[in-house]
Amino acid sequence: MSDQPEALIIFPFIQQWHAELATEFTIHYPAPDQLDAFIDAHGKRVSVLLTNGTSGASASQMDRMPGLRIIGCFSTGYENIDLAAAEARGIPVAIGVGVNAASVADLAFGLMIGVVRNMFPRERATRQGGWAGLNGLIRTVSNRRLGLLGFGHIGKAIAKRASAFDMEIAYHKPSRATDVTYQYFPRLEALAEWCDILMVCCPGGEATRNLVDAKVLAALGRESYIVNIARGTIIDTDALIKALRAGTIAGAGLDVFPNEPHVPPELYAFDNVVLSPHVAGFTIESFRGAFELLRDNVRAQLSGRPLLTPVRSRK
Repeated sequence: MSDQPEALIIFPFIQQWHAELATEFTIHYPAPDQLDAFIDAHGKRVSVLLTNGTSGASASQMDRMPGLRIIGCFSTGYENIDLAAAEARGIPVAIGVGVNAASVADLAFGLMIGVVRNMFPRERATRQGGWAGLNGLIRTVSNRRLGLLGFGHIGKAIAKRASAFDMEIAYHKPSRATDVTYQYFPRLEALAEWCDILMVCCPGGEATRNLVDAKVLAALGRESYIVNIARGTIIDTDALIKALRAGTIAGAGLDVFPNEPHVPPELYAFDNVVLSPHVAGFTIESFRGAFELLRDNVRAQLSGRPLLTPVRSRK
């Protein structure tokens, strides 16, 4: 039997790098419906758990892997990892923070331009031979007010792009950032009232569930838009659908949904909604960077060095 550390992979997307991992670890990649059985039978041998924010890691799984030395999270989000359970068991958690910021910010701008400029209904109509009536005047993106809900690596990458569009930028988060001079709004509703486009780029999880509710959408107003490239749970979907039906807001660009891969079918009816299948971070560059960071964090932990990008419980 190999004396390499045993790593259990419980999420997709890195199959192309399994061979690289296999030079350092004995890797296991059971099918989702076989995961519990694998952990029951072999969990005592596992020292490395590789996951992402969607697949997570539960207290029950940790209990059945008593030799676990690290949980490596491929994604920036880690909402389904039980941090309290990991901390209680002395298991460090490393996340893929920062590596996909450029890719996510790029798509955020694509969604914003797409919905504000009415690109996709016009594209469909043009394909069908339309032309007359498609050249009506609409608002531009440049020089508008951009409100950022969240201001981490992704929020800052979006702000950098917005600056090139001469946009006025403000943000909301639990506390004021000390490294920027953008306007800070301690109340989300006040930010929504101020901005023309509200960009959701904060962490998911219970702390932000339905943070964007009917009141926030009403504050955003009939001529303003919302774009979400963070987590689908942050926006109250029922309230969003009602706001779109009533014309309370001008439109939405959505890369994420509460119950993926299921998209609320009511959203299909709106021409002023751009839908994308949670692919903001899905680029060759961001995935390779996330894989290398994941591997480097595991290497650091197993060799007794500090993690590069640890996360701690939010208690």
